[in-house]
Order: sequence, then C-alpha cells, then structure tokens
Amino acid sequence: MKQPDTALSVGNALPSAEFRPYREEDYEAVCAFLIALNKKEKQNINWNWARFEWMMEHPEFDKQAIRSIGLWWEQGRIVGAAIYDMYFGEASCAALPEYEALFPEILDYAYRELKDDTGLGIALRDGSQREITAAQAAGFTPDDQSETVLRLDLDKLRRAVLPEGYGFAALDPAERSEDFQWLLWQGFDHGTDHGEFLQNDPIVPQRRPHLNRDLSLAAVSTDGTLTAYCCVWYRPDTDYAYVEPVCTVPAHRGKGLAAALLTEALSRTRALGAREAYVISDLPFYEKLGFEKARHYTFFRR
Repeated sequence: MKQPDTALSVGNALPSAEFRPYREEDYEAVCAFLIALNKKEKQNINWNWARFEWMMEHPEFDKQAIRSIGLWWEQGRIVGAAIYDMYFGEASCAALPEYEALFPEILDYAYRELKDDTGLGIALRDGSQREITAAQAAGFTPDDQSETVLRLDLDKLRRAVLPEGYGFAALDPAERSEDFQWLLWQGFDHGTDHGEFLQNDPIVPQRRPHLNRDLSLAAVSTDGTLTAYCCVWYRPDTDYAYVEPVCTVPAHRGKGLAAALLTEALSRTRALGAREAYVISDLPFYEKLGFEKARHYTFFRR
C-alpha cells in the first residue's frame, strides 16, 4: 500500500493541523491523545489508551501495517487519529472535541487507507449526531454489529472471594510469556492440547510499558496450575480503570474465580485513585458484579 507523505495539510477543515503516518516514537503521544479524548465525558471510552496498549502487543495485531495509522498534529500534540483495529477493515476515527471539524477528513483517510476487501467499519456512539451525519454523508450506513460499554462506580464495588484451594498470583506477560499465552489459549476456548498450542501460537514476550503487574492477576490452584486470568489497566493521569481480558480455563469454570480476580484487581485500582471502571461487554457476568450499561456503539460500514 502506498504510504502517505509525512506532513500533509488536512485541507480546509483546520489548516493549522498537519497529518503524518504513525511512527514508533509516537506511541506515548497516541496514548496521551486517547487519554485527552476521554478526559471528561468519555464518549469514546470504547477506544482508550489501555485498549490501544493491549492491541499493540497482541500476537494477532498486524504490525506490518502500523504506518498506516493516521495522526493529525497541532502544536506538538495529536488532535485526531485513524487507528485500525487489529487488522484492516475496522478502525477508530476520532478527534478532540475542539477539532471536530477534522472528523470528515479523518473518516475519508480511514476509508482510503484502512479498509479491507469488504470495506471499512467504524463504531459510532449512539447519539453522536455530528459524527453519524458525517459518516452517512461519506457513504457509511449502519449494520447489525454493535458494542456495549459497561461502567462500574468503584465506590459500589462488591468483593468476591476466591474459593478454597486457590490463590492470587501476579502474571507478567513478558516474564512468563508461555504461561500467559497458554492460559489465554485455554481460557478463550482454543483447546486444551498443549502441543497444538505450541504449534499454533508462537511464544512472544508481550512488553507493555504501562502494564501494572499488580493488576495483571491469575488464579492459581494449590498444585500450581494457572486457572483464570484478569487484567485491569489504570494510569494515575486518569480517573478510570479498563478491564481486558478476563477468562477462565474450562475445567475450572463455575467456581467464581473470574469474579474474585476482577474484584480484587478493581479494589487495587480504587486504592490507586480510580473512581470508575469500564469494560466492552454485554455479558451478564459483569452486570452481576454491579456494572451498568453506559454507552452503546453502532457500527457503520462502507
């Protein structure tokens, strides 16, 4: 794919903003943009710094296309971005509120550069009329795919307790890469054959710069078997926690392990300063723990 030039004008929308494709040194600036995007109303909480950080080191993330991420800059900071979601074909398109005039430009770039053979899908918050109108004007139409974001007020957190025979253990995806990937392989129902796992899931240390090891928790049985996992993301320059991923291996489900891990991790984030937590899910599991529906996003496709 032809790469854009490194300092293109964004047209008539905001002449002072400049476009350039993503570079490795832009990582922290993208995180800062996503934090700023969700600083107040969190209307784009389905795309936040933690989701970006989780995705960037995911084994399935297509890093060969990383320079196709489009960034719009003004006065040394990112004010708009088009980021593909794991692969081409789905993308996040967003601009800071004061730069909303950039949205059609960002949307146009995303369609030209981030679509796959089936086109491009973007998730827009229900009620975000300006973005929806711009998307429809660009030829996007809503489809049946959607995302639900649940929210929990951490002052209302209800703790769950690990059952007898299990304990908590920190699990660093970089230091214990095989253990981490094997646990997720089983927990997300890829199978329980360890040989098949090794053949199909290359072991790669996943180094995420803002991962808090104390919030990357596994449940471990008395014989040392890792049975469930939960990761909660938090930075002190935000007021919220983000949950991803949560899973339990099939043989240990139904015992409350995931609930105990999640509430333990959320209790730790509350002690660090988080006031609320978000997760992209519509599973009853989270609602039983007190999460409530906060945002709904409909996918628009072209």
